Amino acid sequence: MAAAGSGSSIVSMAAAGGPVLWRRLLGLLPHGRLGLAALLGRLSDRLSLGRDRRSRRSSWLLLAPLLTPAVPQVTAPSFCVCPEGAHRFQWIRNLVPEFGVSSSHIRVLSSPTEFYELMKEQIKAAKQRVVVASLYLGTGLLEQELVDCIEETLERSLQASGPSDFRVSILLDFTRGSRGRKNSRTMLLPMLRRFPERVRVSLFHTPNLRGILKRLIPERFNETIGLQHIKVYLFDDNVILSGANLSDSYFTNRQDRYVFLQDSPEIADFFTELVDAIGDVSLQLQPDDTVQMMEGMVHPYQGDKTAYCEVANRRVMEVINAVRTRQELHTQTFHGRRSEGDPLLPQQDPNAGGDQKPEPDTWIYPLIQMKPFGIQIDERVTETLLTEAERGARIYLTTGYFNLTQAYMDLVLGTRAEYQILLASPEVNGFFGAKGVAGAIPAAYVYIEHQFYSEVCCLGQQDRVQLQEYSRNGWTFHAKGLWLYLAGSSLPCLTLIGSPNFGYRSVHRDLEAQVAIVTENRDLQQQLHQEQEQLYLKSGVVSSSTFEQPTRYVKLWVKLVTPLIKNFF
Repeated sequence: MAAAGSGSSIVSMAAAGGPVLWRRLLGLLPHGRLGLAALLGRLSDRLSLGRDRRSRRSSWLLLAPLLTPAVPQVTAPSFCVCPEGAHRFQWIRNLVPEFGVSSSHIRVLSSPTEFYELMKEQIKAAKQRVVVASLYLGTGLLEQELVDCIEETLERSLQASGPSDFRVSILLDFTRGSRGRKNSRTMLLPMLRRFPERVRVSLFHTPNLRGILKRLIPERFNETIGLQHIKVYLFDDNVILSGANLSDSYFTNRQDRYVFLQDSPEIADFFTELVDAIGDVSLQLQPDDTVQMMEGMVHPYQGDKTAYCEVANRRVMEVINAVRTRQELHTQTFHGRRSEGDPLLPQQDPNAGGDQKPEPDTWIYPLIQMKPFGIQIDERVTETLLTEAERGARIYLTTGYFNLTQAYMDLVLGTRAEYQILLASPEVNGFFGAKGVAGAIPAAYVYIEHQFYSEVCCLGQQDRVQLQEYSRNGWTFHAKGLWLYLAGSSLPCLTLIGSPNFGYRSVHRDLEAQVAIVTENRDLQQQLHQEQEQLYLKSGVVSSSTFEQPTRYVKLWVKLVTPLIKNFF
């Protein structure tokens, strides 16, 4: 009762003291409660008007259980330009490595065909390494052609004059990669048998699928418990980051996003080490199609769960922290030598040409989310970006599976920026037309979308938060990420691109990775803007009449079941 009375007194004081006092109370909130902070901040803006629309919030809308342990506190930055012209998102490097690159090394791709052809081209040109992380590898002719390209490159490396240390590392999900008699494993076994010393195939198995749960849940349904969902395609020092998997539809008519980073050895090394780290705590595919853990490694579902997750956390964080430490030491050494006037320090000649490395105008931050291992970096950065977006800023957010966590939904509805959210219409949902229970998933997404749209209307925010549905005959939609336009700007300065869908699974169940790309270069900003425009041009604005269409009818049983299962898809 004392606690309740104290809370009541605080609210009364805040109301009496006005917005200033209310803002001060935000500092008393527990770490990690950015969604609640945003809601209280928005309420403070309205106290002077005597309105509190938040009292009409439907708390039962989405039932994602977000009572999670606090994550390390990050100083929340204000959106003001940093000293010496540095960009305003440098606070992200408090959590992850920061890679400064020239925008001339970055190319935004637009189509599945371009993605597929570039991968084949890069595999054939590789001399040192091919590193692949994906949910799964399909079993069709296009996928076989990719595997053949890797085999041919391996063969050439053996025939090359002089020593060759060419290696192939492939990371897939165990449950998805083992589905069916012909699967990802059977596609890769011939190559593994032919080049056992040069090829590594790791199959991640979530530690949450174990015991009676593992024995009872059938194939395909067991994939709902947790997956390896990271997508990285790496060839020597070139990297493709995407949300696309390695399957024929992703090479032909399934729209996704893709960014190509050329001649970026530090970024390539980081993602190689990250894939190696996850591979070390994954099952290793053997030439006889059995799997086994590396010697001395805790088993993901037969060993102690806590011990396994601690080892996995330590292994992944070693990669992140090692790179950050190297970068900090390099920065300290560089600035220390410059301040001392070291004559051996290379001098930048503005008139020099040739092979001089261009000055960075773009910064890349890898954002990792592995909640089963207690790693919540992507969640933290995403929440901070949404919280700190100022009035007049525009955020274009897209996901193939619209199922926002409660925290993200609170931030969208409770902060000041304008939002345009692009999602899949039922006809371009990847589950459209599926057999059995999976065939009802598009209807479940329609129901979630309708609930969210009703909330927007209830709060009178239709002008600030707009939903749009992607529709394209004969295609499906799988794009995810966001573009941030600062107030008064016609071009984005930041984008998030990678595997997360902003839903419960991405935050709590699966292994995810994306990058934040921050750029001052107008040409790259224009590329990102055109990418966003091309996606949104194939969409229609959602209104109340959208849900009156016959194709949006949702059966009663779907409405009843969706709140119970929405955290699994």
